[in-house]
Amino acid sequence: MTDLQSRPTAAEAPGTDAAAPTPRPRRNHLVRRGVRHAIMIIASIVMIYPLLWMVVSSLRPNDEIFRNPSIFPISLDFSNYVRGWESLAQPFSHYLINSSLLVLGCVIGNLIACSLTAYAFARLKFWGRNIAFAVMLMTLMLPIHVVIVPQYIMFSQTGWVNTMLPLILPKFLATDAFFVFLMVQFIRGIPRELDEAARIDGAGHFRTFFQVILPLMLPALATTTIFTFMWMWNDFFGSLIYLTTPDNFTVPLALKSFLDTQGSSDWGAMFAMSVVSLIPLFLVFLFGQRFLVKGFATTGIK
Repeated sequence: MTDLQSRPTAAEAPGTDAAAPTPRPRRNHLVRRGVRHAIMIIASIVMIYPLLWMVVSSLRPNDEIFRNPSIFPISLDFSNYVRGWESLAQPFSHYLINSSLLVLGCVIGNLIACSLTAYAFARLKFWGRNIAFAVMLMTLMLPIHVVIVPQYIMFSQTGWVNTMLPLILPKFLATDAFFVFLMVQFIRGIPRELDEAARIDGAGHFRTFFQVILPLMLPALATTTIFTFMWMWNDFFGSLIYLTTPDNFTVPLALKSFLDTQGSSDWGAMFAMSVVSLIPLFLVFLFGQRFLVKGFATTGIK
């Protein structure tokens, strides 16, 4: 009886693996992790497939573009880029410059007008401030098609149709309520003690804004710049309404010129110039991504 009690059990015996942890939970975790990564890779390929197909189609002849849905090119033909650059009324660089001027004016207008308006809503106290802020937020739900007709009549009477003024001037009047709201949320996160310290030093509202608040608004300003650039660079509807002559066309209208509803469309040249027009968007988003993320993280917008 004593020998049985003193004999070590299987779990206590040296050299046995009974007490070793089983690797099954870790193996199951690795399997689940691999499945999740596989699903994400497949979903990414599905989402990016149209872009890859457009890039590959820009290197194919017109008669092969819609016959081959794969993203693996058989041969490379760069003639679409040469033809697309020179086949319109002006070289494609002319339309790139038009879009650049339009974007530059809209970015400057939004940065100036929206930042000043946001400072007024966030820091100044005036009668009807809350009502005006609520009305401004309600304009976010107002479709552009509701106001496009009266706006066109107004700009037509001033003789500004077929110019970029109808597209640029509203930006200097803080008509993009989204950016005003974005900056208001950012300014509200800046301590008011900074304003009070500037006021003690004798600074007025304009000096406080330009020397204290504005330098701290870099993430919100960068977010406004990136979104304004992307929206106005891709704007087709507004340019179609107000720009009528080919010399004033922007990039979206120039791309539309490659398609002919009554004749043959040059799909290869259009895809080639579409790839060219995506390069500025890609570069702006690549270099401004960290400011974009920081701008949303510091304004409380989810």
